[in-house]
Amino acid sequence: MLGFSLGPVIGPKIPLSAVLEPYWPVFVVGFIFSMLVTPIAIKAAFRFKIMDIPNVTVKTHKNPTAYLGGVAVLVGFLAAMTVGTFLIEKRFMDVSQIKIILAICGGAILSCLVGLIDDVKDIRPWQKLLGQAVCSLFLVWASVKPALQPIFAVVGITVSPVLHDILAYLTVLVFVLGASNSLNLLDGLDGLCTGVTAIMTVGLFVLATHLATWASHPTLDPIRLITTMSLVGAALGFLVYNRHPAKIFLGDAGSILLGFIIAAVMMLLATRNPRWWLASMMIFGLPILDTGTALIRRALNKRPLFVSDRGHIYDQMIDRGIPMQRTVAINYLLSALYALIGILGAIFIPARYAAIVYLLIGIISFTIVGRKGYFRMSGLRGAGGKKVD
Repeated sequence: MLGFSLGPVIGPKIPLSAVLEPYWPVFVVGFIFSMLVTPIAIKAAFRFKIMDIPNVTVKTHKNPTAYLGGVAVLVGFLAAMTVGTFLIEKRFMDVSQIKIILAICGGAILSCLVGLIDDVKDIRPWQKLLGQAVCSLFLVWASVKPALQPIFAVVGITVSPVLHDILAYLTVLVFVLGASNSLNLLDGLDGLCTGVTAIMTVGLFVLATHLATWASHPTLDPIRLITTMSLVGAALGFLVYNRHPAKIFLGDAGSILLGFIIAAVMMLLATRNPRWWLASMMIFGLPILDTGTALIRRALNKRPLFVSDRGHIYDQMIDRGIPMQRTVAINYLLSALYALIGILGAIFIPARYAAIVYLLIGIISFTIVGRKGYFRMSGLRGAGGKKVD
């Protein structure tokens, strides 16, 4: 039988009020700063002509729309993290916590800068990937890495500490690149990427809260809490202006920024027991599904893997006649479903069984996508769309 080895959602070691009460201002600051800075970003984007210009292939919005959304989210996030750092310091803070917070904030700043350069200059894909890889070095510097020993133990492999660290840091790189580019691909409709990120981060926050009530890691528990609170607040504050009809877009500066922070939180959840790491990947299920579908579809249709098109899941839903706002709502519900499965699996199911459940969910998801015809492509717009010459 499946056991419930971790007990209830709220652990017995620290009361929920003692976990959440000290840090709630972090969410408020992130929301307010992001909401207040976004109109300034809109004006700056028009002033300096940092705009997303419509075209007939990929960018099908009607009017030129401000970029610089990533800058607004970054300001909200950094303001919230600053407050969170002060709140941690009032209780207790050690050198390792300072390094991790600096790494997350430093990587966030650089990831936003890399995306902003791409928004303005349209740099080559390899240059953008290189910039994202440098961002991952911030986490490496702070020794934020997954614990791979339990995974190796399952398959009966023994590795040296040096090899373990090399593989762990390569894993950090893969997750930063994967999360950053998956959210970049998901940023195609008003409010979609921002809203999905907020939903996923709430899922990660629930995991962080559960672990904190169990006093799982005195060093990382408060950092996981303030990072998720900061990101949710900043994302929701920006969503006020990014929802349909969007007055400003995230741009690569925003989507890459969100991806880096999500990847950082996933790595913070992977430092000991694999169950939390697996759960975080399940919570990230919708971007994984959309990216996987895009790559499979392009490969099957012999299209370039790294060239933008209008064949993402959300694009094809619109091509099938589903209105934009309904499409976004459906994706929100799907993201919430993946988050719920990840949370329940982590808390109530042993890791070995949870991994099987997550794998089955992934197989079922891709099977449904395939049967719905989302792997097919017509012209440049995806299934059902008109060919664009």
